[in-house]
Amino acid sequence: MVRLTVLYGHPADPAAFQKYYREVHVPLARQMQGLLGWTIGLCESVVGDAPPPYYMIVGLYARTRADMDAILASPEGQATIADVPNFATGGVTFLYDHEEVLIPYELT
Repeated sequence: MVRLTVLYGHPADPAAFQKYYREVHVPLARQMQGLLGWTIGLCESVVGDAPPPYYMIVGLYARTRADMDAILASPEGQATIADVPNFATGGVTFLYDHEEVLIPYELT
């Protein structure tokens, strides 16, 4: 399993970021075909009131890197990528990894 992790820096206006992300970017990104999973999490501080290094972390999952590359190269993937500068005022970092699950999580 390959994961594309998207790390969003702290936006200039968090409320505007959230509104745009949920109302525009998510519906746009949902049009991409072939993702096996998608997670979103707002980051929290590890130490007291210090801000975390990132505002939000997103995980996109596909079986292989070639599959992820094809998803992102599709017209829907290209539209999603092109939309990122419209709301990511705090910058964005993309990372790939081959995920190894040591303990699977289950929602009960």
